Amino acid sequence: MNVVDFALPPALEAHEPPEARGLARDGVRLLVGFGEGSMAHHRFTDLPSLLRAGDVLVVNTSATLPAAVPVADDSGLVVHFSTENPSVAGTWVVELRSRGGTAPHPGGGPFVRYPLPGAAALTLREPYSHGRLWVADVDAGPDLDVPAYLHRHGRPIRYSYVEHDWPLPYYQTVFASYPGSAEMPSAGRPFTDRTVTALVTAGVLIVPVLLHAGVASAEAHERPYPEHFSVPAATARVVTQARAAGGRVIAVGTTVVRALESAADLSGVHAAHGWTDLVVTPERGVRVVDGLLTGLHEPRASHVDVVAAIAGPELLALCYGEAATHGYLWHEFGDVNLLLP
Repeated sequence: MNVVDFALPPALEAHEPPEARGLARDGVRLLVGFGEGSMAHHRFTDLPSLLRAGDVLVVNTSATLPAAVPVADDSGLVVHFSTENPSVAGTWVVELRSRGGTAPHPGGGPFVRYPLPGAAALTLREPYSHGRLWVADVDAGPDLDVPAYLHRHGRPIRYSYVEHDWPLPYYQTVFASYPGSAEMPSAGRPFTDRTVTALVTAGVLIVPVLLHAGVASAEAHERPYPEHFSVPAATARVVTQARAAGGRVIAVGTTVVRALESAADLSGVHAAHGWTDLVVTPERGVRVVDGLLTGLHEPRASHVDVVAAIAGPELLALCYGEAATHGYLWHEFGDVNLLLP
């Protein structure tokens, strides 16, 4: 069930990082939505004053890969490396796009081979999702695994609303420690060292999980597919104890929601790792997440269902209407939304 459906005008898309707009990372706008339907407008630097001592912020420590590689011929195609394929060892899930295109490339087929820079090659095996993703064999060249190959020959995935390429550090969060995400866990992008220090000083606990985010096409509106995750035992313990003591567990991004809820049962959160195929929807609900800090998502995207599962459809619709009215910016370089239902 998608609860937000409207045409997003280009004027509300963030076309470059906030640094290019004269802002610090933590200078983006922050719209706060509360359970009774009230809202407040802030800057991200206000976050420590909006939380309470004993609240737990859960962050994603996945780092972004330079996961876009041009095909080394005259086809004008680029390959987006999404994630390792959990079903067939040694293969990857990939997406083909025309360079600068706004939709997946409709061509391709089983056993079609594409040359890549550095004498590497990609061979499609079979469709992974209808009309978009493929399972592929990757020959990354001698002595290189795929992540190492991407760091040598790739660049960050960029969609058409971002007008220019930006170096990889613009796609990393302050928490990025373990490379593996095809696209940035962008809810964590506004955090800076000074924001983290202010949060800790205010008594807010910050604990990590890991989820390597795959390609999330804004055009596809499809359900999430399996992604690799890990919830450490220490994080599970802090989250379970905080909830028992009346503290709030606030996920920083929908990737964190998926990781935490994949490790949760009726007794709390437990250490877990592996691949999760959990799909969080309003119908399913959540067990351990009390609030969410997130970007503003493309209408009809599956991320919106995750947000609605926490905020409820009414509060979510109010927030998106308020954000659009007041000129908040969408996508990975845009503004953020704190939901405390």
